[in-house]
Amino acid sequence: MLRRKFIQQTSLATAATVMSKYSLATNGIDDFPVVRIPEVQRRFKSKSVEKLITEIKSKIGNKELAWMFENCFPNTLDTTVDFEIIGGKPDTYVITGDIDAMWLRDSTAQVWPYLPLCKEDEELKQLIKGVINRQVKCILKDPYANAFYKDENKISEWKSTDITDMKPGVHERKWEVDSLCYPIRLSYGYWKTTNDVSPFDEQWIEAMKLIVKTFKEQQRFDGLGPYSFQRNTSWATDGVPLSGYGYPVKPNGLICSMFRPSDDATIFPYLIPSNFFATVSLLKLAKLMNHLNLGNNTKSDTNKLALQISDALKKYAKANHPEFGEIIPYEINGYGSYNLMDDANVPSLLSLPYLDAVDLKDATYQSTRKFVLSESNPFFFKGKAAEGIGGPHAGMNMIWPLSIIMRGLTSSDDKEIKFCLDMLQRTHANTGFMHESFDKDDPSKFTRKWFAWANTIFGEFIWKVYRENPYLLN
Repeated sequence: MLRRKFIQQTSLATAATVMSKYSLATNGIDDFPVVRIPEVQRRFKSKSVEKLITEIKSKIGNKELAWMFENCFPNTLDTTVDFEIIGGKPDTYVITGDIDAMWLRDSTAQVWPYLPLCKEDEELKQLIKGVINRQVKCILKDPYANAFYKDENKISEWKSTDITDMKPGVHERKWEVDSLCYPIRLSYGYWKTTNDVSPFDEQWIEAMKLIVKTFKEQQRFDGLGPYSFQRNTSWATDGVPLSGYGYPVKPNGLICSMFRPSDDATIFPYLIPSNFFATVSLLKLAKLMNHLNLGNNTKSDTNKLALQISDALKKYAKANHPEFGEIIPYEINGYGSYNLMDDANVPSLLSLPYLDAVDLKDATYQSTRKFVLSESNPFFFKGKAAEGIGGPHAGMNMIWPLSIIMRGLTSSDDKEIKFCLDMLQRTHANTGFMHESFDKDDPSKFTRKWFAWANTIFGEFIWKVYRENPYLLN
């Protein structure tokens, strides 16, 4: 199927072949094979990243996790970035891995774990600044698109199948609320880490205003808005019903999202995790705009929109579950219908504290967390190898390492964190890397052997545990 063109799957025999190939080359840690790309082939080198790898390798007792950290944490820099200076400004194009296109979501998530190192690494700081600049170009090209090419004249492979306004340079045009939240997250995080405001020029301001405009359009108070999407495909999750506008919603202040962060179509267009993400993103944008003295009207419009979404969430984003009590639904339509589930992709219900969207101790979040990590969630899978959340994108019984990592990142319980570490350690299929998903009973059956977001966030998880709970890594 065309949709699965880039999804790669391996068998146990393939994994064994990979291990055999590298069996003679060792990195000095209990004979674990060298699987990281050779230094001469790495796309970007960071002294601060290498220093951290050396430190963690030398100080944690679990040598397999140390080896996995060495492979995964630098994977974005090693294999996916294209950095240069264009028009006197840093520019960084970031592919996802085995798909040669840049997602606004993935590109932010892939470089996010490196932000704390920018204070001591000017070259890394410039690389991330370049990601912000590239994202601005993408947003200005089409705020409704989710993925882009570096070559702005390149025609997408989806051009012949998608019924939407496909511009040259756009890889895919699936409207996802989170796609416009992630660039705000990166800009705000960069500013708070570095105090540098140089990326926030006139083009950046124009892009941020366009984000606010697009969010307002998709509140649908004034009609359906300019976006529609249909695809000639047999995959139901790749198309949008009712002439490409989705099932109807009752306007209430929330933003419609035709697709989830998995790139699968929503059932009910009010995707709740993404609206939580939009609220916190807009509040952060307003703070940054205030710091830049962009004017009361611009800041006020942004704040007003954030509070409008927040009020709607408080009123409508709740459901009563017979076992778990009041929880947050995954999707609603404003008419009283809701979808109780969670997906592995971020933003998810599980990830809300990670995104600063809710307090980890919030009672409703904790009830929701218990629900999504139970078999009451239709996409929570528990098997011989592990347990975790998946989603329609990779199919039934396929657990995403991303969900196990996020479970660990949002836990304050040592036993749960250790449980997540153990599952990740035993499900990488002897590759030393994370994958998109793996079979709940047989992790040697996995999708996407080169998926940089999963790799880098695994490194973020290990680094967090190293700082806060180092004894769990022994």
